[in-house]
Amino acid sequence: MSDTTALPGTPRTTPRPGDPPMHRLEVRLPDQVPFAAGTFDTIGPMSRAAFPHRHTFYEIVHVTAGTGTHVVDLARWELHPPHLGLILPGQLHHWEDTRGLDGSVVLFTEAFLLDHPGDRDLLRRLGEHPWLTLDGPTHARTGRLMAELVEEYGHGADGFATVLRSLLHVLLVRTARLRGPGTPAPPPGRPAAVAEEFDRLLARTGTDGRSVRAYAELMGVTPGYLTEAVRAATGRTPGSLLRDARTREAQRLLARTELSVRQIAARTGFSDPAYFCRFFRRETGTSPGDFRKHHDRRAPSIEAGGPPA
Repeated sequence: MSDTTALPGTPRTTPRPGDPPMHRLEVRLPDQVPFAAGTFDTIGPMSRAAFPHRHTFYEIVHVTAGTGTHVVDLARWELHPPHLGLILPGQLHHWEDTRGLDGSVVLFTEAFLLDHPGDRDLLRRLGEHPWLTLDGPTHARTGRLMAELVEEYGHGADGFATVLRSLLHVLLVRTARLRGPGTPAPPPGRPAAVAEEFDRLLARTGTDGRSVRAYAELMGVTPGYLTEAVRAATGRTPGSLLRDARTREAQRLLARTELSVRQIAARTGFSDPAYFCRFFRRETGTSPGDFRKHHDRRAPSIEAGGPPA
């Protein structure tokens, strides 16, 4: 998906002056599964990056040892392991003055959430309380799940992607049970509230072919204000998130149904199947037919010693 996964060597989008780096999950082949799991060591030095940066993917960290501080946007958490943390796409984060940082890391894009589309809403809710200190039993259960994810990813046996999605779903559901009371919603009209409303609308109607301008009119704001609000909250534009939503649904339908490409095009807001095929190839690097054939094929998203996350 554009700005989400990319082949090594693909030119990176140049940040605007003053913007922090935006990191992508790099893949070797277009039909790879956009997922990676490992330790801080095997994922690579960027998993401990000490400079502020953003991701186009989700990151879950299970910190089992270390001292220092984890900083996400304007929030700072001192390390007193064990912890479970979530970094959402677009959030600014870095590790500060860490020593002995150890644990497990899981990276994935929204395109990975084929079997459990509701996990996207779970992740949004978990993002309200993204840093948890775990008690003994919860730490042990989380450690077992993270270890299974790392092992399944490493082996890459037949059906590994389906197993990974199931294990990830269990991890998210169990983590959602741990979070505290929800924080009050920001007042309507503020940029964060506008971005959240756009996210909710996108989850319900992102495949009906509406334009960004149509969403702005529906929300009672200008397209320019919607763009600035969403960019401030996620580091991305409404248009790119809208393309992601349509691509995710197309991937889900290709992987999980027998609908024809023409039918899937119609269901994702495209009246012209040929244009849909061009859109899909541009966003994913592969054709709808090839994606359907190879979507569960083993190929690591990040290799030890390979490109940085």
